[in-house]
Amino acid sequence: MVSRLSTGIPVLDRKLDGGIPPGSTVALCAPPASQAELLLTEFTASRPTLYLTTDRDEETVSAGFRRESSRRTPEVRYIPGDAPLDHARRLFQRLRSDSTLIIDPMNLLEREDPTRYRNFLHDLQSHLRGTDSLAILHCLDGRWIPDQRDITEHAVDVVFQLNTEISGDRVENRLAVPKFRGGRALPETIKLELTESVAIDTSRDIA
Repeated sequence: MVSRLSTGIPVLDRKLDGGIPPGSTVALCAPPASQAELLLTEFTASRPTLYLTTDRDEETVSAGFRRESSRRTPEVRYIPGDAPLDHARRLFQRLRSDSTLIIDPMNLLEREDPTRYRNFLHDLQSHLRGTDSLAILHCLDGRWIPDQRDITEHAVDVVFQLNTEISGDRVENRLAVPKFRGGRALPETIKLELTESVAIDTSRDIA
C-alpha cells in the first residue's frame, strides 16, 4: 500500500486505510456555524503547516494555536481581497516537502474568474505532488456558496462533508467522505463529537 499522510485523527486514519495519499487536495465542506476548525487544527498536528487565512487576521489565528502549548503552531499568513489567487500562489510555492497547506476559507478564491481559478488549482496540485504534501481547502457551505464550488469539488482528490444538525437537545455532527480519488470512499458517515477537540463515536451508531 502507498504510504499515507495522517489526518491527525487516529480512528479516521484507520477508516481511510492509513490516511490520505501524499500530493492530495482535500475539500472540507462545512457550515459556517460548525466546529470545522477543530478538524483543521488536527491536520496541523503531524507535519509543518502553512495556514492561509482569508477572513481572520494572522494574530487571531495564531493565538488559537498558542493556547494549546502541546500543539505545533503553524505559519499563518493572511490573504487579502486584492488579487487573492496571486497572493495565495506565491505563498504555497514556498511549501516544503512533507508539509500541510490549509486555506481557510476558500470562498474568497472561489469567487475569482473561473479560468484563473482552475489554473490556480492545477498549479497547487502540481506543487503538492512535487513535494509529497497535502492541502486542506476549507469550503463554507453557507447561505452564499460561490459559483466555483463545483470546480473545487470536482478538482480535489478527497471531499470531506461535515453536516451539523440540532436534534432535540443535542448537536449532532456527522462526517461523510463521498469522494476519495486513489482510495476508498466511505460507505457510511462518521459520528463526531466536536467540543474542545475532535472525538469519534466508535459505537455502532455511525450509519
